[in-house]
Amino acid sequence: MPYFKQPKHIQSLLILYWPLCYVIIFWIVNPFFIYLLFTSLWLLPTLYFVWYVLDWRTPDQGGRRSAWVRNWYIWTHIRDYFPITIVKTKDLSPEHNYIMGVHPHGILTYGAFCNFCTEATGFSKIFPGITPYLATLSYFFRIPLIREYLMAKGVCSVSQPAINYLLSCGTGNLVGIVIGGVGEALQSVPNTTTLIFQKHKGFVRTALQHGAHLVPTFTFGETDVFNQAVFHKDSRMFKFQSWFRRVFGFYFCVFYGRGFRRGSVGLLPYPLPISTVVGEPMPVPKIKDPSQEVVDKYHTLYKEALKKLFDQHKAKYGLSETQELLFL
Repeated sequence: MPYFKQPKHIQSLLILYWPLCYVIIFWIVNPFFIYLLFTSLWLLPTLYFVWYVLDWRTPDQGGRRSAWVRNWYIWTHIRDYFPITIVKTKDLSPEHNYIMGVHPHGILTYGAFCNFCTEATGFSKIFPGITPYLATLSYFFRIPLIREYLMAKGVCSVSQPAINYLLSCGTGNLVGIVIGGVGEALQSVPNTTTLIFQKHKGFVRTALQHGAHLVPTFTFGETDVFNQAVFHKDSRMFKFQSWFRRVFGFYFCVFYGRGFRRGSVGLLPYPLPISTVVGEPMPVPKIKDPSQEVVDKYHTLYKEALKKLFDQHKAKYGLSETQELLFL
């Protein structure tokens, strides 16, 4: 059993803020806005919803990031809870655009969020001239208020129009895509390095269409901060998880970590180091309509680059030299 440092109480409270804030907005703030429609303050929600309708294309056109939100002090507490770090292996030139593969998904993707959606680990100083975006489910941008919060942090829709826009307007844009998608969350078990990858080739095709360089990354420790109950594919619980994904777009994962007291069980992640290693950018040619053969070629090259990155750094971040990266 690994030793867990005891985070400060403020860190333990704020680590819950990030996932719970979405629940609060969805189940409390949005219903309250609807309630205001039937009060003397009806004009406030009315104006917002009119603006929401007129503004519906913004998530697909670069969003509306806020340097103020990305620099909130709360993100440094989340960073220090684990702690979370970002490791640069090569410079990224502002003269190019990039598609960054984010691996693995984990349960709540703490590493990618803290490194690319906030300035807590100093992304802008480490990669000057590069504007990072982290792509997530388009569904979230249809939810009032949540869409504003996501866009402020530099989160974009994973839809094709949104990614095409970012890779077509100027240079210095980096779009992070969790290649394994939400299905990879079910693979998030401590001491495993399993990626859902083999059939996911759309990111390579998009990179070729825009001539965007491919950047492999691997976040060591992402899958270790929670334990997860894994269910057999024939079980009722797995069928429920599959139904939940069809309805809501992501899996209902049964996971647990530590509680507020030492040695207790709860929903706090284990305070173990999370390190995102950003690999060397891989140039690709710009091909308007790449053949499947070309897509397969660069998909294989990316896979080899990711495996090389993993093998070069695994021992440094707590894995054994014999640990292998498994591609499903």
